[in-house]
Amino acid sequence: MIFRFCKRIFDVVAALLGLVILLPVCCVVGVVIKLESPGPVLFRQPRMGLHMKPFTIYKFRTMYVEAPKDCATRNLENSGSYITPVGKFLRNTSIDEIPQLINILKGEMSFIGPRPVVLSELDLIQSREGKGVYDVKPGLSGWAQINGRDLVSVEDKTSYDTYYVDHYGFKMDMLIFLKTILYVLRRADIQEGKTKVFRFEKQMEESVENKAS
Repeated sequence: MIFRFCKRIFDVVAALLGLVILLPVCCVVGVVIKLESPGPVLFRQPRMGLHMKPFTIYKFRTMYVEAPKDCATRNLENSGSYITPVGKFLRNTSIDEIPQLINILKGEMSFIGPRPVVLSELDLIQSREGKGVYDVKPGLSGWAQINGRDLVSVEDKTSYDTYYVDHYGFKMDMLIFLKTILYVLRRADIQEGKTKVFRFEKQMEESVENKAS
């Protein structure tokens, strides 16, 4: 309980400071998004939250308005055709996640925790059920995000999320926070849709074949 209280205090203070410091960046990003393609600056999408209660997540819009709604990017065919040029940069640098500071202020998210799942990702939602994952707030970054991010399977994501819950505490959050910074700077393990998954798996197969030969 003490850790949860301290974590909430940190979330509120850090989110407020982040919004103030990043306000000029947000303004520039908003203008660029509006100039590049028709549509809203912010993207809103229902996600599964604490105690399996859905909430609306906020992100900078990175796709054209014609993109399928309420669908996880990993499930899209040729997702790159839906992502705007600016959107690709925002996603690679994680700048598109900045509006989630609002979700943190509202108490719907934390800086560290299992990533909130799109409601259509029934496989991952069902895999997480009964394992305590929904007993903690979803976060901007989590244990799965620094252990493969988009390149891990549903089963592995669940295992990583369960591990986080089992080791919930200050040391775990600090480890994830520091490693997240490295991941963002390296732009590591970013996957966009099924096409890139195939390419990644194909590269792994080719690598294994080359080593065997």
